Amino acid sequence: MPSHQTENATTQEDIIASYQSLLASSIRMLHKAQDEDWVSLIDEESSYVAQVERLTRLESGIVLEPAQVVRKAELLAQILVQDREIRERLAQRKAELSRLIGQSQRQRQLNRAYSSSSNTP
Repeated sequence: MPSHQTENATTQEDIIASYQSLLASSIRMLHKAQDEDWVSLIDEESSYVAQVERLTRLESGIVLEPAQVVRKAELLAQILVQDREIRERLAQRKAELSRLIGQSQRQRQLNRAYSSSSNTP
């Protein structure tokens, strides 16, 4: 029986370590969003998703000790704070890109209008 407890304890420790790693990735993603490094943010997000998938498999069927449940909740709370700020920055970026696309479309329309009026004899 001690071997099962040791195996379960290791798995529980692995789960908490995975949440800590997820938090570290979340912090890196936030820094990339703050730096407006969108390409690197996408790369980091791909790694983050893979970590979440691994954690889902690792956590399946495991019951954490009460202290580890508390630690997991703390880590998740921090991750959610990071996630909210990342989403806010992405929404700002989306609005900025929409504005730039709108300006570009208006500029093309003006160019077409001027070029067609200059071709009129």
